[in-house]
Amino acid sequence: SDSRKRIPIADSKALKLANDSKTRHPLVHLERGVLAFLKSLASAADLPATDAALFESLSAQLDAHPWYGTQPTDLPVGSTAGELAIAASRLAASCEAAGVELLDLRCHIVNESVFNRTVKETGSKAEATALALGHHLREIRNRHAGGAEPCDLRIVCDQLGGRTQYEGLLARELPGSRIAPIAESEARSRYTIGQNAIIQFMPEAESAHLPVALASMVAKLTRELVMMRFNRYWCAKVPELKPTAGYSTDARRWLTDMREILHPEERTALVRIA
Repeated sequence: SDSRKRIPIADSKALKLANDSKTRHPLVHLERGVLAFLKSLASAADLPATDAALFESLSAQLDAHPWYGTQPTDLPVGSTAGELAIAASRLAASCEAAGVELLDLRCHIVNESVFNRTVKETGSKAEATALALGHHLREIRNRHAGGAEPCDLRIVCDQLGGRTQYEGLLARELPGSRIAPIAESEARSRYTIGQNAIIQFMPEAESAHLPVALASMVAKLTRELVMMRFNRYWCAKVPELKPTAGYSTDARRWLTDMREILHPEERTALVRIA
């Protein structure tokens, strides 16, 4: 509703519109922000024309289930290509004026099979998030290691649940790196990684750090586009089926509606165990 039509970058929950919105597509704000930033990458030639192209640019890999392998969704879904081009141009000018550059955008999908296996092996669903965090941290370390000049890295993460201690997790996910705590509290937990990096965990980090808010938007947009594929596949098989957002309460409704349709193997493959 901003009269200057600025690009909102914020917690994805604040930007995702209701699925039954009558005036605008539910993903309009998420898509606008993510695609405008994606276009600002030096490696980006054009905006992704489909969700498949977006997933590839984010290195987001889906499980090979038929309900995720439907025809790609054309992008954009909530704006026109012209509107997104204007947004990307405005963003590029703002970044240049501020001396800010986006280096990369990545999304690591924790598929149902990986999630369920992790919970069975560790007894904790929080470990699935920890493993995804480790994946990103190793990518960052590999990207910035071995340069001619030392690179001072500042990494900010949202707090993992109510956890305040991360030294052991960081040492496990970054083998060979020296981890040392600076502070550990409910408000902020900070650690050095080697000589040139500091990582910080804090609650509601998306309210204080733009990169965390943008990461939240990337993950949410990816998830919602994946759910569009999911619903398109099953609604084609069962035309009277009501689509699902995939979250707990409505997912139970959907599973009840599909109890006579789903094979046991399909139910096992698409349901998280925790």
